[in-house]
Amino acid sequence: MSTVKETVDVEVPLRRAYDQWTQFEEFPNFMEGVDEVTQLDDQHNHWTISIGGVRREFDTEIVDQLPDDRITWRTVGGETQQRGSVRFKRLDETHTRVELTMEVEPTGIAEKGADALGMIDRRVKGDLGRFKDYVEAGGTGRGWRGRIRPEDPGTSL
Repeated sequence: MSTVKETVDVEVPLRRAYDQWTQFEEFPNFMEGVDEVTQLDDQHNHWTISIGGVRREFDTEIVDQLPDDRITWRTVGGETQQRGSVRFKRLDETHTRVELTMEVEPTGIAEKGADALGMIDRRVKGDLGRFKDYVEAGGTGRGWRGRIRPEDPGTSL
């Protein structure tokens, strides 16, 4: 698995940054290659993505979510294997640090080649930059503030 870790500081309060991130169906507005995210319930999302002309669909499960602190997920089923965590840190009243860590198992020749060339790292960095622009421009507003507790302590990144 390849590990990607990127950080961006956004000029919005912590709550606003966190709330925006919980609006999973808005991800195509700032994530390159994400065609659609459908929230199935509080813990599960269905993703449709396109990478290098290859379309993939998979489901993710949120395994740990603490409002204004972190969201941790993993894929469930399917051929796409990844897990990750996004953390939020208050810098001051109007600035928040967003730190994204992902572990991705590239499948197929195109994805393995993209990983070897550092394209996954660059894409994640670009996505965070676009998230910054999106949330600072106003985003969509309210987020989901529920708590999801991990069943297995080994699931958090």
